[in-house]
Amino acid sequence: MNEWEWQLLEDKTPVESLEIMGVQVRRGNRVKLRPRAGGDIFDLALNGKLAAIESIEQDYEGKFHVCVVLDDDPGRDIGLMRQPGHRFFFAPGELELVAHGEAVHPAETKRILIAGIGNIFLADDGFGVEVANRLAGRSFPSGVRVADFGIRGFDLAYALMEGYETTILVDAYPGKSDPGTLFIVEPDLNELNSAGAQPGLIEPHGMNPLNVLRMATSMGGQLKRVLLVGCVPATLGPEEGQMGLSEPVTAAVDEAVKLVESLVTRILAGEWPAKK
Repeated sequence: MNEWEWQLLEDKTPVESLEIMGVQVRRGNRVKLRPRAGGDIFDLALNGKLAAIESIEQDYEGKFHVCVVLDDDPGRDIGLMRQPGHRFFFAPGELELVAHGEAVHPAETKRILIAGIGNIFLADDGFGVEVANRLAGRSFPSGVRVADFGIRGFDLAYALMEGYETTILVDAYPGKSDPGTLFIVEPDLNELNSAGAQPGLIEPHGMNPLNVLRMATSMGGQLKRVLLVGCVPATLGPEEGQMGLSEPVTAAVDEAVKLVESLVTRILAGEWPAKK
């Protein structure tokens, strides 16, 4: 897929029709999206989706660009289809024509929740919150939600019941490595309600990740896959003269952002977990 938004001042000429797969297509024809290999995260999310051609345009170099709107875009019903973020431009070779009456099943949208958790008043415990705030400024496909839950355990428990295929928790988590070390762990969801677990005990303004997972499960939530992106803290308590994250944990924030983005890309591409 080429640039998904064109700059408004780019010189473009409307074209009435274009040949794709030996057939003349025009506005209103339906296509299946097949972005070129090696694209970005949006290409992975849009691959295989069905869309309708909104317009066909030719730039000053003679290249054709086909503007499409997705069949499953909720903006169809609220008049947003001509706004940025609801239109996508593809080269003709990235489109497959859908024949009239052909039964095609839209590609499944993978829903991912990225949840930053922690207490910003307890030094490095605010790591997850800071990472979530950074990620909130990045662009993700519509099925990916980024949220800062802070210490709101109940809010996260209810969010976990919304049927996300994968939940990525971002938190400061003790480990045996040096402060600032990042790691990924996948809790065994089958053990959440094992003997001795107390799923009903959770502080209204507290956040223990495992207790929150137990609570969501006890309320009927069907957790499919949960990953924890953790960072080893230097301190989890307020120190005299210290505000915010410690130096090693601050240095790990940017790497954590890249790590979460990489996880999302791999999940959308079906590359996580790795095939054995």
